[in-house]
Amino acid sequence: MPRKKVLARSWAQSLDYLFNQRPAFEREGAKGYKPGLDVTIALDKLYDSPHRHYRIIHIAGTNGKGSTAHTLAAVLQQCGYRVGLFTSPHLVDFRERIRVNGRKVSRNYVMKWVADYRKKNIQTMEPSFFELVTIMAFDYFAWRKVDVAVIETGLGGRLDSSNIITPDLSIITNIGLEHQQFLGNTLEEIAHEKAGIIKQGHPVVVGHADGIVREVMNQVAQKHSAEISFAEDSPEVTTAKHCIDSLRLTTKNYGTLDYELTGDYQVENANTVLTAIDILRDLDFQISDKAVHDGFAHVVENTGLMGRWMKLNDKPLAICDSAHNPPGMQQAMKQLQAGNHKRLHMVLGFMGDKDVATMLKMMPKTANYYFTQAQTSRTMTVESLQQIAAQNGIKGIIYNNVADAYAAALSNAAPEDIVYVGGSMYVLAELLTHLGYDK
Repeated sequence: MPRKKVLARSWAQSLDYLFNQRPAFEREGAKGYKPGLDVTIALDKLYDSPHRHYRIIHIAGTNGKGSTAHTLAAVLQQCGYRVGLFTSPHLVDFRERIRVNGRKVSRNYVMKWVADYRKKNIQTMEPSFFELVTIMAFDYFAWRKVDVAVIETGLGGRLDSSNIITPDLSIITNIGLEHQQFLGNTLEEIAHEKAGIIKQGHPVVVGHADGIVREVMNQVAQKHSAEISFAEDSPEVTTAKHCIDSLRLTTKNYGTLDYELTGDYQVENANTVLTAIDILRDLDFQISDKAVHDGFAHVVENTGLMGRWMKLNDKPLAICDSAHNPPGMQQAMKQLQAGNHKRLHMVLGFMGDKDVATMLKMMPKTANYYFTQAQTSRTMTVESLQQIAAQNGIKGIIYNNVADAYAAALSNAAPEDIVYVGGSMYVLAELLTHLGYDK
């Protein structure tokens, strides 16, 4: 068999092992959710606690943690640091989850790591997909001798697999109602779970929090003698306007920043990042103003981030975005409807465990709708989506795959229209793969 085919088969087998030895939450939903840190702690010991070899920034939150993580990583790279970046989920390639200075972990490393783990034959552990991948990332960063790692939680915080670390700085972007079946039914309960990443004596930055959420954050920070900063209390960004392929931010201390991420919701993330940078400087990170400017201007180039108000086509303008819960969708719809367009074409698909009815209520009734579904067992079927939409006064046409739905929307749209693709990261993943972004 040719070497390329052998490698491709070995790669497929490695991914199959990671995803299928136990159900993965991202594919199977509740069956794949495995709270608790005991197995991760045992794995960490098995690999000699690799996360103790570098500095860490730990990020949790309902929305914006991916953008915040990538932007911080981009800035730190511009400072000359070797930066590890661990995020989830991936869109088109598993290796997106684990990067060093923007470069994805190699297939060869992943295959060797999986083979090494399987040789250890620790059958009593039964780790989940995310537990294994978390330790893989920590081990890779140690092997690559990174200076600092930016670590994004998967789900929650307190019981998230990544929460075995003691970071220099914790960041909590914001709190909204999501994953209530795992994190709690109220904002207070969810806030307690996310605040679980706050560590004794180590500072924390919170992007946005009011009411009971702010009370919880203050209580947990005080309990752990952790200095807490709320980015919204002294926002760096004073104005924001859209320019060609950038969001131009006027700031108090950094002058004008051209942000490569152009969603309106990125203003809140920018404030969070800039507040975090102030704290990191106090912690002896050498971060110049120039590095901040260059990092903001080259987030995508430096880190490979995709799916955040991402332009896919010019005429008609086609945008895909990762908003997948009510708070995120509310912000996305506000920006979309404020755009300069004649008609909107909405390509939508959702996961079955999301509050789809609430998100549909936020959507314009006059748009053209193209309902689709991602190829995962967690997906909401197009038939169910069409039914829920009809109950909310929205009619749309069913397409059984994302590529067909997008093609139909592009075909029907006039040059001055806008095509929006969203509702689920998995819808974006299938479209971006179809469009060749996995190359």
